[in-house]
Amino acid sequence: MTEIIERPAAAGPITAPNWGLTKFLDPLRVPPVFRPRGRELITIPMVTQRQRLHSELPESTLWTYAGHFPGPTIEVRSGKQLRISWSNEIEGEFPLVAVQGPLADAPAGRPGRELDRTGYSIIEGVADLPAWTVVHLHGARTNAGNDGWAHNAGLAGTSQLAEYQNRQQAMPLWYHDHAMAITRFNVHTGLAGMYLIRDDEEDALGLPHGDHEIPLIITDRNLDIDPATQSLTGQLLFKVPALPNGTLIPFTGPFNLVNGVIWPHLDVDARWYRFRLLNAANSRFYTLNLVDEHDKPVNEAVRLIGTDGGLLPAPAELPANGLTVAPAERFDVLIDFSRFKGQKLRLRNADPQLGSVEPDLMEFRVDGRAKHDPFTLPEKISTSYTRLVHGSTLPEDHDHVWVALLLNAEGHPEMWDLQEVDADPGGPGIIQLQDPNGGLKTFRMTGRLFDDTTGIFIDHDRWAVWNLVHVANGGPAHPIHIHLTEFQALFRRSFTTTFDQATERTTAPIAGFTDIPLEKYEEGWKDTIIVRPGQWVSVAGQFGGGTGEFMFHCHILDHEDEGMMRPFVVHPPEVAKFHVHPGGGHHHDAT
Repeated sequence: MTEIIERPAAAGPITAPNWGLTKFLDPLRVPPVFRPRGRELITIPMVTQRQRLHSELPESTLWTYAGHFPGPTIEVRSGKQLRISWSNEIEGEFPLVAVQGPLADAPAGRPGRELDRTGYSIIEGVADLPAWTVVHLHGARTNAGNDGWAHNAGLAGTSQLAEYQNRQQAMPLWYHDHAMAITRFNVHTGLAGMYLIRDDEEDALGLPHGDHEIPLIITDRNLDIDPATQSLTGQLLFKVPALPNGTLIPFTGPFNLVNGVIWPHLDVDARWYRFRLLNAANSRFYTLNLVDEHDKPVNEAVRLIGTDGGLLPAPAELPANGLTVAPAERFDVLIDFSRFKGQKLRLRNADPQLGSVEPDLMEFRVDGRAKHDPFTLPEKISTSYTRLVHGSTLPEDHDHVWVALLLNAEGHPEMWDLQEVDADPGGPGIIQLQDPNGGLKTFRMTGRLFDDTTGIFIDHDRWAVWNLVHVANGGPAHPIHIHLTEFQALFRRSFTTTFDQATERTTAPIAGFTDIPLEKYEEGWKDTIIVRPGQWVSVAGQFGGGTGEFMFHCHILDHEDEGMMRPFVVHPPEVAKFHVHPGGGHHHDAT
């Protein structure tokens, strides 16, 4: 692992956009790699660690996996079982200072807690939080008891024993904290890391590997300021805007980090590299472009070969305006540096959420010498990939799950389980939709909070089509993550919404659907997908490899903690016939 050179803390005035820190000063850290042998038990401790996020900063206090932020990259072979004891050995006080400020003052774009400014205050209770953690291996097919159920967190001095079968194709998973109501805070302290499954199909491609395969884990953070010296202290600052009604806006920060370093650089050979890209930010979407020294995009040197759930059938180009990566999404990216000998390139964020934040994420410094490269980009990547098509590769006999994303009467994002009914009973909690292929559909809300009654039951190994309908008239896009499955997007449609926020129902059936072409990479296997306001996104996945009660949720961690998370159950079909559900009678399939 490359260590950052230690330098004294910056002094003098703190000014945007770099806040007194030198860009591209520090080398990119590469997390250590753990390669456990199959069917063994390893212990990964969660510990308090002090680490510099930039060499011109003092150390920051973090909570980490095995003393590293991000945590170690865990590599396993497909089909080789691994058992991990996640040992909570965290000591000391909660390492975040949490502050809120008026939305109109744009507090998220500046460091410092600014409690001397009008409307700023400490968010009560965060400083008192104990080290209460539970690990979720995001993307894993495993029994529910190993999945990191949010209520099953443990205090310091306890361990969580989890078993991962790894009966999945080569794909990039990641692990992070999932504790009920405080995931956004725990992950922010540093509790996240990457987990890679390898298989023979991936090996046969001869992809760049070793020093030429590198994780790029992108996050954002804010930092406190010493009021006496006006210098950055290194103290993690969870600083968010507040609406006049007290609702807090999800966290974004003025400092972007890659592998735990603010604005790092990476020296690369003039050849192909493979980067395992992960957005581990609380809520920030990144739209990424590779740019040259003249700020000109050079995305033609970039190819996408995989997504959350594994390899694509063929290399895909980046979209014209850059690659948008939502929180929790992963991309398998190849970059050909051979055409840029002796040049400096930058990974840049073009997302409009930026505001005054520095758009550059990191710099690549390409060696000036020609380098022999045994890798040639193939025309095909995954030969095992199959595109899902109704009636053939997607069986006709499958379940349908309907979920509404919306803003409630108070203006807060919510997620509703929907159950189809014969007619509109009147009142709130009703969604009507004029399905282009199925006529008028009427749904009633059956669950809106995590602890409401479970309403979705799916037979083990059964296929289910999830219909995610964002009925809000405006508001945020949501990256929706469904546990226990990889899915494919079937379609993305825009529509004219008739949802009335005040009465929490549609005033007329939603209609006016227009298909939005999927990007080529969106046809790949995924477990997290972006759903924007006024869109209906349909995805299909098979629910096998584990049974029990699982979660689906928005992966904006603030939304997840504040209610945008619901349970579902996967159980054997032989058991389902005996299951009595809350609505009366026996097994209730998803409708």
